[in-house]
Amino acid sequence: MSARLDRIDLKILRLLQNNGRLSNAELAVSVAISPATCHRRTQRLFEDGFIAAVRAMVAPKKVAKGTLVMVGVVLDRSTPESFATFEQAIARLKFVLDCHLVAGDFDYFLKIRVGDMEDFNRIHGEQLIALPGVRQTRTFFVMKEVVDNAPLEF
Repeated sequence: MSARLDRIDLKILRLLQNNGRLSNAELAVSVAISPATCHRRTQRLFEDGFIAAVRAMVAPKKVAKGTLVMVGVVLDRSTPESFATFEQAIARLKFVLDCHLVAGDFDYFLKIRVGDMEDFNRIHGEQLIALPGVRQTRTFFVMKEVVDNAPLEF
């Protein structure tokens, strides 16, 4: 962790991570500094990249995206060019929430939200297996989300 972060900065990060809707005034009271100082510190945390973004966590079921699917992808070649081509293509697919290059049995692991199995079947047949370089996919339907998007511990 950067030496530029003191205990107040860390507390601001923890508080905002748990509730991004805190107003500057509420945040200042919680960390026992003035609102102006709190605003400057929070702005610095954004500018220095400690806070990447602030956004609402939408309830997937409320917007008909209640089915979570994890997909392991194996490419036909393990070259920098094939990885780059796949990554450019996958980044354009709006239904892919996360895409990670991994070590092990797969090259990539995808996190996808869909309405139901039929929705995923359509997406899989029309778009996923048509991605450049895809040799094999293995699909895992999530039965229960035990921990999802937990706050970072620091």
